[in-house]
Amino acid sequence: MATQLVLLAAGQGKRMKSDRPKVLHAVAGRALFAHALASAEGLDVGRKVVVVGNGAEDVAAAARAVDPEIVTAHQADRLGTGHAVAQARAALEGAGGDTVVLYGDTPFIRPETLAAMAERRGAGADIVVLGFHAADPGRYGRLVTDGDTLLRIVEFNDATLEERALTLCNSGVVMAATERLFELVAALGNDNAAGEYYLTDIVEIGRDRGLTAAVVTCAEEETLGVNSRADLAAAEAVFQARARAAAMENGVTLDAPETVHFSHDTEIGRDCVVEPNVVFAPGVTVEPGARIRAFSHLEGAHVSAGAVVGPYARLRPGTRVSEGARVGNFVEVKNAEIGEGAKLPHLSYIGDATVGARANIGAGTITCNYDGVSKHRTAIGEAAFIGSNTMLVAPVTVGAEAVTASGSVVVRDVPDGDLAIARGEQINKQGYGRRLMDMLRARAGKGK
Repeated sequence: MATQLVLLAAGQGKRMKSDRPKVLHAVAGRALFAHALASAEGLDVGRKVVVVGNGAEDVAAAARAVDPEIVTAHQADRLGTGHAVAQARAALEGAGGDTVVLYGDTPFIRPETLAAMAERRGAGADIVVLGFHAADPGRYGRLVTDGDTLLRIVEFNDATLEERALTLCNSGVVMAATERLFELVAALGNDNAAGEYYLTDIVEIGRDRGLTAAVVTCAEEETLGVNSRADLAAAEAVFQARARAAAMENGVTLDAPETVHFSHDTEIGRDCVVEPNVVFAPGVTVEPGARIRAFSHLEGAHVSAGAVVGPYARLRPGTRVSEGARVGNFVEVKNAEIGEGAKLPHLSYIGDATVGARANIGAGTITCNYDGVSKHRTAIGEAAFIGSNTMLVAPVTVGAEAVTASGSVVVRDVPDGDLAIARGEQINKQGYGRRLMDMLRARAGKGK
């Protein structure tokens, strides 16, 4: 039977000093809550309920953008984690199966960890709690155990000195049978230092009812929660370290790993080389054997095998660079198809265009794609040669093996094999250059 998911995303995040809900802040180009949702992808998930509070409408809209079938439940009053889970009860009425409770500000729980929790549930534990051994337990809630049995979870404010000395800490992630979870939540009280309904108290209530509770442990970094800008930066660092290690493990060469930044969905094939200070924004795929040179920025782009991008190149959304193509330094490409073996060596903007195989784009070429209202396309044929400083005023087509003279402003189609020369007439006025400079110097009070 499917596992239901409750994601708690109602936290205010006051320490973020932000007008935006905490769970909408991003790590590696993906909102925190979306990372948490992705943690459950390895489970057979049925219904998904996101409990919202601060910025409810924005969070609900973002959740539906991730998955239109997500249901949101509103926690109007902040009365603790147990109270938050209770808000999801109506949405999970009759769902059956197990329910796992995750947190929208805890982005790094691994799918393998949740699978281990599901396995422990299958082995007979009524309540499974995710714990971790903390190097510095601080104010985390502590897990009090007897061998493999979880006796209770105690919040720091309510813990004795002996309990505070424990290093096994509570992540807050819980899994139990759906109906049983809500029965236990309904029995929660708020007789504690904070006056809140703690989800953690379901362990002690369950044991009093003859239920069994168990702990599955994970690495501490999986449970990293984000409550401040410093936490957000730490989370980004954790993600990037994981992504870099995974890339190198999969056969990608990173010349300076600590300077390369990945997105949550970056895909890079084996034998690719990534030089220093490269940023992969969302939506990038790079096929095996490509090279991404230093200081390049890629977003929403596909780079084929054997292609070279950069240095100092920018690939914007909709760009596809074919096999063996070259996109050189200070070249920007947007929503364009770059054909096999084509060359864009330097200092050009190619937007809303198709560049044919083996075409050569000279320095300073610009596709003038925007008329102030609409975007228009440029088509450059196979083996065409675009001279330096050519302005291609779209919509326009330059045919196969056609040539544009340097400095041309091309406003009409160029047939296959033709040479287009579109320059203003040059006039040389004898001696005027010297006279002009003398006049300007005199105005400025400067001699030769």
